[in-house]
Amino acid sequence: MPGSSPRRPEPSLEDSPLGLDKWLAAMWQVVNCKNGVSSYEVHRAIGVTQKTAWFMDHRIRFALSQGTINKLSGQVEADETYIGGKARNMHPHQRAKKITGTGGRDKTAVMGILGRGRKVRTKVVENTKKKTLQSEIREHVLAGSALFTDALKSYEGLSEFQHEVIDHAVEYVRGEVHTNGLENF
Repeated sequence: MPGSSPRRPEPSLEDSPLGLDKWLAAMWQVVNCKNGVSSYEVHRAIGVTQKTAWFMDHRIRFALSQGTINKLSGQVEADETYIGGKARNMHPHQRAKKITGTGGRDKTAVMGILGRGRKVRTKVVENTKKKTLQSEIREHVLAGSALFTDALKSYEGLSEFQHEVIDHAVEYVRGEVHTNGLENF
């Protein structure tokens, strides 16, 4: 649709009308074909329409790119940072034009979510406002999980999680409550 953002394939297989036998056969083809597999090959091999095979291919590839088809659960850390050029590495003329203060000006906001003992998911985000950061957390973290963040106000109101906050102005670790794993990443 014009004006709407492209939507990624849904990573969950639970609502699929296709049987697990078809999904597993398609997954086997996708992960074992060295040069990739077309939707036509999947369609012929498992007996579904080409359109269905294309949809399955996209869902499988999306799940593989995320490392899982599940949301992160258990103990999860979330944090944000700004990535950009350091002032000391800039020519003095460029530094005078670009560096006008501290913080995220002229830098790119990046959010990371770490499931302890699992993979890290990172994403460039438009900003670090409450709506943006909380929607990413809700998309990637299972409700009821233990969520550890810093004291940024954007994380307030995540009541569907066991949300613990660590204020870096006071302390960096309080038992299991910390964001050091993600900070180290």
